[in-house]
Amino acid sequence: MTRVKRGYTARRRRKKIRLFASTFIGAHSRLTRTTTQQRMRALISSHRDRSRKKRDFRRLWITRINAVTREDKLFYSYSLFIHNLYKRQLLLNRKILAQIALSNKNCFDIISNKIIN
Repeated sequence: MTRVKRGYTARRRRKKIRLFASTFIGAHSRLTRTTTQQRMRALISSHRDRSRKKRDFRRLWITRINAVTREDKLFYSYSLFIHNLYKRQLLLNRKILAQIALSNKNCFDIISNKIIN
């Protein structure tokens, strides 16, 4: 049997992994075995955190809307606000409501007064 020299293929594979892990610190960017392990771990974390980011932003928007709705009225909360919003069929998502609450408080007050009355 003839001898197979597969240095080029193996080097190309390792080089691709090393390019991915070039910003990692220490042995995680230099040694092949640890770079492959770190690469797998990084890809798993990025996949998991893509859905977590959506969750975190939704929580942030809800917190901001809740803070603004509780400022003026004593017994008015986020859940009542959203309930009345759907009852009046005003279709504004939480992201837009949070932006309005932060940037333009008067506009948010107009929306909440329209919902209540």
